Amino acid sequence: MSAEADRVGVIGAGQMGSGIAQVVAQAGLEVWLHDTPEALKRSKASMEDSLGRLSARGRLQEAPGAVLERVHPAAELEDLAGVRTLLEAVTEDWGVKSGIFARLRELLSEDALVATNTSSIPITQLASSYGRPGRFLGLHFMNPVPVMPLVEVIRGLGTAEEAVAQALDLVGRLGKTAVQCNDYPGFVSNRILMPMLNEAIQCVMEGVAEPEAIDQIMRLGMNHPMGPLALADFIGLDTCLAILEVLHSGLGDPKYRPSPLLRKMVAAGWLGRKSGRGFYRY
Repeated sequence: MSAEADRVGVIGAGQMGSGIAQVVAQAGLEVWLHDTPEALKRSKASMEDSLGRLSARGRLQEAPGAVLERVHPAAELEDLAGVRTLLEAVTEDWGVKSGIFARLRELLSEDALVATNTSSIPITQLASSYGRPGRFLGLHFMNPVPVMPLVEVIRGLGTAEEAVAQALDLVGRLGKTAVQCNDYPGFVSNRILMPMLNEAIQCVMEGVAEPEAIDQIMRLGMNHPMGPLALADFIGLDTCLAILEVLHSGLGDPKYRPSPLLRKMVAAGWLGRKSGRGFYRY
């Protein structure tokens, strides 16, 4: 990547967007992070905490403050007009994402590389809202971004090979491992993961076992580092529901139908860690 291409934009300062902006800055790149002032303030505090923990463990090559100096708040979407690489990480909603990409087409140069961190929405569908499918692809980071090494690289139907090569180079610069897959709902990670989480939720609904017992069985019996219900709380039950809705709609298979209990908990605002209550209290 050239020095000009070192200008990276990230849209969305939530859990995923903040993590992506952090690892971009840790790689020595300048990053402009766009969201509301309140979200940007929370994001800065989150990055300070994350970088402090990494530094205390000896996993940071420079002072946390030096990394944060490369993260620039962008209050307006127009502030991203000069970036050559754009990573989108807003809520898992087609309408929200497509609206952003339609605006970005007017702001970014034709050769800018644009990537979405969507968990499940088809890349080809999102590329159509941007209008330059050759320069568009999926870069699906895992949560928490500063810790997890994997990035799924998903090419849409029209993604150019040059764009894929640029994306692979970027992922390498971020110290992550890129694994390529094709454009199907849920890609690989969530197509396999979400039915497992959904089935664990069904077990709770049907009274098969308590959440603690289900998680303990999967941790001690299957050697999972985190039980499925604790993981669902960590991801966010609203996000899990959104992904399952995309899988169910896109693949048409009833095995992806979201559990009624999941729908009920999201409707009640029990979203997991982010709301203080899900299958556990936080």
